[in-house]
Amino acid sequence: MMIKQSPFLLLTAIFLFTVSVFAAALDPAPEDPIFELYMHDILGGGSPTARPITGLLGNIYNGQVPFAKQIGFTPPENGIAIPNANGALPTVNGINGVPLGTGLSGTAYSGQNLNGIQTQLGPDGLSLGFGTITVIDDILTSGPDLGSQPLGKAQGVYVASSGDGSTQMMAFTAMLEGGEYNDNLNFYGIYRIGSAMSHLSVTGGTGRFKNACGFAEVRPLIPSGQHFVDGAESLLRIIVHLKY
Repeated sequence: MMIKQSPFLLLTAIFLFTVSVFAAALDPAPEDPIFELYMHDILGGGSPTARPITGLLGNIYNGQVPFAKQIGFTPPENGIAIPNANGALPTVNGINGVPLGTGLSGTAYSGQNLNGIQTQLGPDGLSLGFGTITVIDDILTSGPDLGSQPLGKAQGVYVASSGDGSTQMMAFTAMLEGGEYNDNLNFYGIYRIGSAMSHLSVTGGTGRFKNACGFAEVRPLIPSGQHFVDGAESLLRIIVHLKY
């Protein structure tokens, strides 16, 4: 049995489909999801979240002297500092004993220290920190204070990737807590020490961030000091812009 279709119904369906297509084309796309994280990178002290593991500064940090007991970064009274493999003496931040040239904290650790004294270079003219790989298990919070609401952890590495110690190549995963699934975001890019803002790429994610891409604006901040930290803390404000 054949059912004859009405031309009027067919034309109506075509018209409605055309209108919906034009409406979708004219309707502006929703704004990209934007959210904010604060990353606390702490070197040294009683509760570090980052540790240099390679390079000259990594050797200083870990006290890798054969058959010797680690006594800290600063020689004891009347003691003599043991030179590095290239003959340079270890250069440390006297406040907390963290080797200069390590970490993300700007001029305190790269180029010139707080007293305006140039940090030592190796015999090849490269910064002592060049090539240092630092592994991180940093705390992510909703606010700039370390005691703010915890959001998760940032796990990965950053590598001193320039000869003058001015940049760190960062590759880490932000693992956010509280989600029903494994909500992770992956970041990769160059962090410029002393710059007002750096940019990292969002290279993917899992859970509610599946198929995510975009970028992050990274700004260094001065820690508030409301939460006492006996190590050297670097505070990064990360504003994430996502697309799917």
